[in-house]
Amino acid sequence: MTTSRFILMALIALAASVFFYFDLGHYLSLETLKAQQESIENYRTNNHKLAVAVYMLVYIAVTGLSLPGAAILTLAGGAVFGIFWGTLIVSFASTIGATLAFLAARFLFRDTVHAKFGARLKAIDEGVEKEGGFYLFTLRLVPVFPFFMINLLMGLTNMRVSVFYLVSQVGMLAGTIVYVNAGTQLAKIDSLAGILSPALLGSFILLGFFPLMAKKIITVIGASKMYTKWQKPKKFDNNIVVIGAGAAGLVTSYIASAVKAKVTLVEKHKMGGDCLIRGGDPLKR
Repeated sequence: MTTSRFILMALIALAASVFFYFDLGHYLSLETLKAQQESIENYRTNNHKLAVAVYMLVYIAVTGLSLPGAAILTLAGGAVFGIFWGTLIVSFASTIGATLAFLAARFLFRDTVHAKFGARLKAIDEGVEKEGGFYLFTLRLVPVFPFFMINLLMGLTNMRVSVFYLVSQVGMLAGTIVYVNAGTQLAKIDSLAGILSPALLGSFILLGFFPLMAKKIITVIGASKMYTKWQKPKKFDNNIVVIGAGAAGLVTSYIASAVKAKVTLVEKHKMGGDCLIRGGDPLKR
């Protein structure tokens, strides 16, 4: 491990240790927030800019270090800043914090993970490169997936930072609005579980899968349009067309013809391929 990685890991471990040792999570509970709501609002009234800055720094630190308390902080944003400014502030603070966690995971662990599981992760990286934004958007919209895990796991892939930030900003917006709006009615909230009803959760799931379904539909429509200029024949002259008369092609053609199929075998060079012409043993070549 390089010195820079060791220092960063030590700082993160120290910050997390301080958080749990001094029980700072106590201040990020629903009970504490409701009890201190009036004091917090008075401080915001007298120190508006400083209150926004402190709130954003705390939010970024909690999400960047993957500490518990982001949901309570989001409620606090609605209770203290209102629906509009609360949504705006939380949206940027949560996305910045998530991106920092994403970058930390990439810097600390990606090289090690790829060195051990590079072959297995190659397919994942290829999928992320093609449709990573769609999958991330779906994960962001469905609240059943812990956001801190998404940040860390995506950091191990080859997803671009700009894509991660923009998709996270948009994907988390719906959930942010729900929690910030709930925060404006803080006195009526008894638990975090009551914020997301089954119907609302189902709506998020459907909304999350919509981009993937839409892309698949567009792909199918595009493929069908590709063949519209060719008229489909009423019948075909062949049952199977085999391209390449190597060992596999010859066996395939033989088996197909043996079951009375009409076969066309296409080969641009010599029949048999390298294995039959030159020999399968590389030493014979």
